[in-house]
This record gives sequence, structure tokens and C-alpha cells, in this order.
Amino acid sequence: MATVTGAARQQSLRLTRLGLENWRNFTHAQVDLERRVFLVGPNASGKSNLLDAVRFLRDIASVGGGLQAAIKTRGGVSRLRALSARRYPDIVLSIGIGTEEIPNLWHYELAFTQDNRQRPQIQREIVKKLDYAILTRPQPDDLEDPARLGQTALEQVNVNKPFREIVTFLEGIRYLHLVPQLVRDPERSTGHANDPYGGDFLEQLARTQKSIQASRLRRIATALAVAVPQLKELKLDRDERGAPHLKGRYAHWRPNAGWQSEDQFSDGTLRLMGLLWALLDGSGPLLLEEPELSLHPEVVRYIPAMIARLQRRVARQVLMSTHSSDLLRDPGIGLNEVLLLRPGPEGTTVAPASDFKEIGVLLDGGLSVAEAVLPWTRPAGAAQLPLFAAE
Repeated sequence: MATVTGAARQQSLRLTRLGLENWRNFTHAQVDLERRVFLVGPNASGKSNLLDAVRFLRDIASVGGGLQAAIKTRGGVSRLRALSARRYPDIVLSIGIGTEEIPNLWHYELAFTQDNRQRPQIQREIVKKLDYAILTRPQPDDLEDPARLGQTALEQVNVNKPFREIVTFLEGIRYLHLVPQLVRDPERSTGHANDPYGGDFLEQLARTQKSIQASRLRRIATALAVAVPQLKELKLDRDERGAPHLKGRYAHWRPNAGWQSEDQFSDGTLRLMGLLWALLDGSGPLLLEEPELSLHPEVVRYIPAMIARLQRRVARQVLMSTHSSDLLRDPGIGLNEVLLLRPGPEGTTVAPASDFKEIGVLLDGGLSVAEAVLPWTRPAGAAQLPLFAAE
């Protein structure tokens, strides 16, 4: 079989498998991942925590990151360990990375715990290529100097050369959960570059090469015109202090009037702008939290098709959490693309909707994915909520 190499392969790489043990909601989970993934489940079932497992590996591999920082920002090992885990077991994350032709190209596995001073410590780190072990830790040097087990091989440039393709891939992962208030008032941001919540969203636009920036804004304006018919044009300007501002020209009886800046845009307009920009910006996996928020149902229902069309051109993997029946109404969604999260006393289980015979029967009977899957995510006591105000 012919293999894809170099930059072309890097463009087509995706996460093919995810494994979690004792990670937050998940005592044990192993799932295959398609190029488009929809995470559905009740509130607090672990959709965000599943996405965060992927972010965690990205944070380890990124410049300026690393294992210690990734764990510290999440409150320490004890905050990451599943409540249902048996007495102080290891936390284990594993991923498969590959292409459509070679889904098992890479395997990476990391198991860690904390020592008696509550410092993160690696228990096991494995890198395989085509099932051949390239790295297995701990190694003799690790055992002689246990401090080495506070750092992964991913973050060590003098070690990761044989599998730097994994590092580059993980660095390309992007997470987005844009908060419109932060876009309007970036001084409320944490100040971090590439803030997933939108604090530096306008700076991200401004840092983009002018020709690419203009091309993307034209495409976004065209798409936005469907949801915001009055919007005719988008551009990026800087004020007298040099701060960037996104401006939109709306239909107006005066030819040079109708310009508004981001502080006048609706929440839905800003969130849709952020989603469209994120889809166009980069080629690595994109993680989305509830992209339907603040958007009209008729716009939401076309998000899956928009992503599918983009993937035909860019082959970019998109993983998203959702509660939206409108988003899941798209007839092009396959049951193997939907991961159903079901919480239980021993942690949350994860399985593709295609594993549930009852769901397949309902789909064959003419129901949409939303109608067949979402009833499985309803809280059992939801009907009791109206009694909240009863005396």
C-alpha cells in the first residue's frame, strides 16, 4: 500500500482512537474517532472533560507548556483523578494518530500519578509507530534519577526527534469556546495568546497575513449574510491606540453609514464569526464546545454540513459537544460519528451510537439522529423541575 509522507501526511493526520482511565468522569473508556465527532450526553456526563483530555496532551506538547504546567492549571493530580477510581490508581491517557489509509500510524500512551509530596510523576510513557515500540519509559536513566519522570518525552527536543511528528500534530490542536463578552472587552481576558475563550480573538485576526485575513473575512461575510441578512461587509481596523476592531457594514440608506464594531454585534453574530474563523484557521483537530449557543436553530442545523464541506477541502478533524436537536437533524450524520456518554456509579461510559441496536432500529424507521439519540441523554428526573416553585 502506498503511504503518504511529509507535509501532505501531516495535513491528513487525525486522532483515530482515544483511551481514558481514571480521568475525571471516566474510569475506563476506549473509543474510535471519526473525522467528525459529535459528543452527546446529559449535563455533567463529561463531554467537556473528554475534550479536555485532548487539550491536556496538546498543552504538554506545546512550547511553553509541559506536564507540570498542564496539571497545575487543572488543579493538580487529585483534581484529575476520577472520583470512582479505586485507591490512588494511575491516570492513563492514550491516543491513536493516523490517516484514512493507516489509522494505526502512531500510538502514544501516558500514565501518571503523584508522589508523596503531591508532585506529578510519570509511571509509564509509550510511543509506538505501526505497533513497533520506539520509546518505553521508565528507562534505566529514569530510575537512577526519578526527577526525570516529572517530564514527558514529548516536551524534550533532545529525545522526541524520532516521533516529532506526534509533537507537531498535538501542537496543531485548537480548542474554541468563544465568550462574546471577552471579544467585546478583551481586557477581561487572561492575557494568554490564542485564548480559546476569545479574549485575543481580534489580535488573532490582526496577526494574520493581510491577504489571507481579507480573503477569510470575505468568506465569513458571505456565510454570515445568511444568518444576518443586513450584513454586507467585514473588515479589521485599528483605533488611535493601535487596538484592533472588527467592523461590519450593515445595509443603510446612506452609502457610507451602517458601520458597526464588535461591541455592537450580537452574541450569536460573534460566536458564528468565531466558529467560521476557527474552521478556516489551521489544519489540526478543532475542538468545539456547544457551537449552537446563541445561534438561530435554522443556522445551527447547517453547521454539520458546513463542516463536512470544509473537510472535503481541508480534511480537518472536528470534535464537538452538543445538546442541540437542531444540529443533529442533519441526515448526513452517521451513527459512528456520534459518541454517547452515559454516566453511572462507576463513571461515565462512552460508545458510538452505532453500538446501540435500538438506536439503529429507530433510524431505520425514519427518525433523525436527534430523535433516535437524544432521548438517551435526558435526565431521568427532568419532569420534576416544574415542582421547584411549588410550596
